[in-house]
Order: sequence, then C-alpha cells, then structure tokens
Amino acid sequence: MTNDARDASDLADDDSITVTVENELYIAEDTETGVSSQGQTEEAALENLAATLETYHEGSQDDDGDSWL
Repeated sequence: MTNDARDASDLADDDSITVTVENELYIAEDTETGVSSQGQTEEAALENLAATLETYHEGSQDDDGDSWL
C-alpha cells in the first residue's frame, strides 16, 4: 500500500486489506500497517479505514517530533 490518499473502492481491491465481521460490526484492517477501523457496513468500515490511514500516513511523514523541545 502506498502513502497516497486512497478511497474505499481502492481499499476494497487491495490485497493487504482484510474485512471481518465481529459483533455485528465490519472491521477493516490494513495488514501492512496494523491500522484498523470499523463500521456498520463493509463500505462504511472501508471509508473509515481510508480516513484513518490518511491520518496515519500524515503522522508518519512528520519530522521526529523533537522540534518542540
């Protein structure tokens, strides 16, 4: 998976994304990063995962965080 912003339809076709159902919720997980999200439908879970991955990748592109010291 790349660091580019992706939408739910892109994620649905990605081999590193798994979707399972637990307690009536769909759980979408990116097996490469370990990032996961959930939703009432598979599409909602994938949309939530796309947003979560965008935030994850934005955070990993930041500097080392020492600038506040």
